[in-house]
Amino acid sequence: MKVATWNVNSIRTRQQHIVDWLQTNPVDVLCLQETKVVDEDFPREPFEKLGYHLYISGQKAYNGVAIFSLQPLADIKIGFSSVLENEVAQEFDVQKRVISGVINNIRIVNLYVPNGAEIDSEKYDYKLRWLTVLREYLAILLAQTTEDICICGDFNIALEDRDIYDPKGKEKHIMASPRERQALQEVLAIGFKDAFRKFNSEGEQFSWWDYRHGGFQRNRGWRIDHHYLTPKLYEKAIDCKIDIEPRKLSQPSDHVPVIVEV
Repeated sequence: MKVATWNVNSIRTRQQHIVDWLQTNPVDVLCLQETKVVDEDFPREPFEKLGYHLYISGQKAYNGVAIFSLQPLADIKIGFSSVLENEVAQEFDVQKRVISGVINNIRIVNLYVPNGAEIDSEKYDYKLRWLTVLREYLAILLAQTTEDICICGDFNIALEDRDIYDPKGKEKHIMASPRERQALQEVLAIGFKDAFRKFNSEGEQFSWWDYRHGGFQRNRGWRIDHHYLTPKLYEKAIDCKIDIEPRKLSQPSDHVPVIVEV
């Protein structure tokens, strides 16, 4: 089974790119982030024509997550509050960033982690608190289920220096600061491994490039889109790769798909 994650930076702007990519790469599950559209305006028909079942959680102009699946998903959970029944979860669910469902006894958890804007800003603090809630959410999922879990999406964090084209000054840079990395490490410590690094140890393999300053053309990128797997699923994984081809298109997303095969 192939599961892809892709921050498309507007489903309506990138609609044809996604249709074309799925026709060439008919993955079993596609997790999207930054769909940027309310549910009733989501362009369902082009993807349903390809045979996909759609599960969406969106908001106007910002955020938004969706899962496309060739087989129907079971036990759809939207937001943190689907698992965490408290006011904090409800607070974070105002922004649509979390959706999950089960296929082939694997729970796919699709995430769009906050960017954080700049270190020590209010949005940076929000990001760190969001990651703390994510850890609690995942810990409960792990405790409640015998299913394997794949968490994937745009994490807005480069976990290691080899995930950045130039790590100089990283401690002062959003997406690579020590507190962000530590927060993500604490999430992973409860039982997840990086699928990409099982198959790819070298650097200069990225999933996001800034639109400015010829970032893609100069390969000045970051690896911030990830698949993290529970141990048994990690052992079963047979491949994980980044597809840079969509970034070469006219008006592309600044991210590209990352595909894991299990």
